[in-house]
Amino acid sequence: MHLPKKSDASIGPVVSAAHLAEGAMPALSELEFALTVLGNAFQRWIVRCMASAGYPGLGHVDVLVLHAVNHRGRDKTLSDLCMMFNIEDTHVVAYALKKLEGLGLVETGRRGKEKTVRVTAIGADACERYREVREALLVSSVGALHIDAEAVSRVASTMHALSGQYDQAARAAASL
Repeated sequence: MHLPKKSDASIGPVVSAAHLAEGAMPALSELEFALTVLGNAFQRWIVRCMASAGYPGLGHVDVLVLHAVNHRGRDKTLSDLCMMFNIEDTHVVAYALKKLEGLGLVETGRRGKEKTVRVTAIGADACERYREVREALLVSSVGALHIDAEAVSRVASTMHALSGQYDQAARAAASL
């Protein structure tokens, strides 16, 4: 099959839904498609990295929750973790915690009347092994691209700012 040649300008932005890119800000559709592809690649990566670190069978939420519980060595609550990841369905995080506890990676405790969770020595070791695999396989290859770390930080800041806009739009949509 022979495709006719098109100029770069006639191809348009790379999006998953051209009808959404026809609006006032096609770049937002480009970003949404890139986020979708990046999100799926990131989820696949963290699951495989954790498996390489010796902990196969964890889902991407399980891995994220384990790292969050390990973060700064402080006890966390279910609501802390849900807030951190902007997850509305507490059952998703509660299930991950139950799975991680069953594997001996986290343990529960109490802060007053509130149930808390903290990483165990086994969980901290799993996080360290993950970090080593990440440094060897991901950080080194990203470094080879010579991408400026400050530029990556600016992208992250922009993404955080946009998350607030999506949250506000979701609240508005819920009121329609």
